[in-house]
Amino acid sequence: MSSGGFRLLRARLDAAEQRALVCDVMAGVEEAPFYRSVTPWGKPMSVQMTNLGLFGWVSSSKGYEYQRIHPLTGAPWPAIPMRLLELWSDLVDDRIEPDACLVNLYRSGARMGLHQDRDEADFSIPVLSISLGDTAAFRIGGQSRRSPSRPTWLASGDVCILAGEDRLAFHGIERVLAGTSAVVPGGGRLNLTLRRASPRPLLTAVI
Repeated sequence: MSSGGFRLLRARLDAAEQRALVCDVMAGVEEAPFYRSVTPWGKPMSVQMTNLGLFGWVSSSKGYEYQRIHPLTGAPWPAIPMRLLELWSDLVDDRIEPDACLVNLYRSGARMGLHQDRDEADFSIPVLSISLGDTAAFRIGGQSRRSPSRPTWLASGDVCILAGEDRLAFHGIERVLAGTSAVVPGGGRLNLTLRRASPRPLLTAVI
């Protein structure tokens, strides 16, 4: 298992792998279309989102939560593509599978304010984030919103891991550089965030 802090793997996915993964994700989007969430305070988010896996992360006037169905279609979320499960197994943990993949689509003007990924049951399990498409200005800080933060660029094919002391680090996307990649149909940036929303499975004793 990845147990360090924040890790950035530059160009972890080559051009062919990026295109294949985008195709996998967009096939899931046909079943679970992108939609625009609102914050608990009623403000529409600038990113469009959907989910893959057993659970999907949703935001509404009720708050943030994981649920098993698409909020608009009422259908279960599509399965997480095998390519993503294999990447998780290689980089994070081959004993525990992710059960949620949040898919964020950044079109022109979209951004994501500093936030923590803290709606999961077990913070000891890392979060794996994959960037596809246009380059983004990413910022990561500490476990307090007031902690010093540092900027970096995320390009298509880059992979991040938030683990250990940085599992609950505040992070966000300040802006996206339009036209820096042609990987995503229609332009923009896809961010795929693999997570384990439910508790880790209990190990059964072998007698």
